[in-house]
Amino acid sequence: MIEKTLVMLKPDTIKRKLMGEIISRLEKKGLDIIAMRMIQMDEGLVSSLYEEHLGRDYFQPLKEFIMSLPVVVCAVQGENAILSVRKLIGATNPQDAAPGTIRGDYGAITRCNLVHASDKPETAVRELGIFFPELI
Repeated sequence: MIEKTLVMLKPDTIKRKLMGEIISRLEKKGLDIIAMRMIQMDEGLVSSLYEEHLGRDYFQPLKEFIMSLPVVVCAVQGENAILSVRKLIGATNPQDAAPGTIRGDYGAITRCNLVHASDKPETAVRELGIFFPELI
């Protein structure tokens, strides 16, 4: 089934100059980047994207990190794109991520884990709607 999903390259990806590497991995997996832009996240966007984390003790440091540098948001499309991307990026905690995954190869700590990706179809629709409403 052809799906669309959101992938966000976080500030640590930008700082470490890994954008090309990560986009290349998505493309080599057979996924298509159908929209992409670099943006500076503000409080409203962070709260919308991470609404399920509002009020948790780690939300403030996460918000500060996400707003520290620009991010690159990508709309990605392909066969089973949501699961394919999730497998490609690896476990949320880079210490648990398998070698060969993006987080396993390049991640350091959970907050600075390089990539955000939608975890299920409903989330993908909501998150794509934040950044690419024209695709919904």
